[in-house]
Amino acid sequence: MTRNGQAVNYRGNDAAALTMLVEMFDTQNAHQAGTAAGPRAASIRGDAKGYPVLAARAKRMRGWPHAALLVCCLAITPGASGQPAGDAEAQARTIVEKADEVRFPREPFEVNVTITSTLEDGAIEARKYRILSKGNQNTIVSALEPASERGQAMLMKGRDLWIFMPTISQPVRLSLAQRLTGQVANGDLARVNFTGDYVPTLLRTETIDGEPTHVLELKAAERGVTYHRVLYWVREKGNRPYKAQFFSVSDNLLKTCLYEDYRQLAGRLRPSRLVMEDALRKDEKSVLEYREMRMRDLPDKMFTKDYLKHLD
Repeated sequence: MTRNGQAVNYRGNDAAALTMLVEMFDTQNAHQAGTAAGPRAASIRGDAKGYPVLAARAKRMRGWPHAALLVCCLAITPGASGQPAGDAEAQARTIVEKADEVRFPREPFEVNVTITSTLEDGAIEARKYRILSKGNQNTIVSALEPASERGQAMLMKGRDLWIFMPTISQPVRLSLAQRLTGQVANGDLARVNFTGDYVPTLLRTETIDGEPTHVLELKAAERGVTYHRVLYWVREKGNRPYKAQFFSVSDNLLKTCLYEDYRQLAGRLRPSRLVMEDALRKDEKSVLEYREMRMRDLPDKMFTKDYLKHLD
């Protein structure tokens, strides 16, 4: 439903209030008409479907007090946060943008990441990568360890991803959602930010370990992003990411990520350790440790398929 050109959702107490008022009108008008009150308010419980019901009933209400009360109903502030929809959307976007800036610099940067994965059979697998990132559209992920994979590199341009392997003459197209190693998808390294890939909604604020924490739902802006949906917990103070849950296209929980061990990286406190745990097999997890983050001049010519073979 829209109001003044903006999407409006009535939830929680707002929907309950609207339901109560409609039922009151139904009962009063039923007495006046000598008929039983019908379940006309049922359609608005829990969602915004009652708005057109109320609008239609406004034409049938007898007397100006009913119309005035309806106007008061429609003036109820929408959304769980008590803000107009436009303001709530802007607040959600701002939270995600600031959390992205906490995770990684806005400027071009380089960082090394070691991924240690515990596999289904209990085996431990370790890999090391170097990430070169410029904005949210250009990223190179180079394999450093094990030695057998050294020389392999992934290039992301926009949402297009390719891998270059020394034994293959041409880069091969990859999916962002494809598994890289352990619980880590290609997009977990290649797409360093959530901004732009997802449409955020601020659901509520929780208190976790005594700290107010925003809970946001991120829905894929379009097909081809790493995850269909993300639930994202961000500390209110400092916009520090705390936790994320990642969901598949069928809306099944895939894994949970914890952002830990905040330390100085490239000039500010950032999470240096991410723990990704499989949703079904709790003993399978990957630990990502970020080290040696620094700003670096990265010319655009680096982010081309032909340039991959020249990386050192």
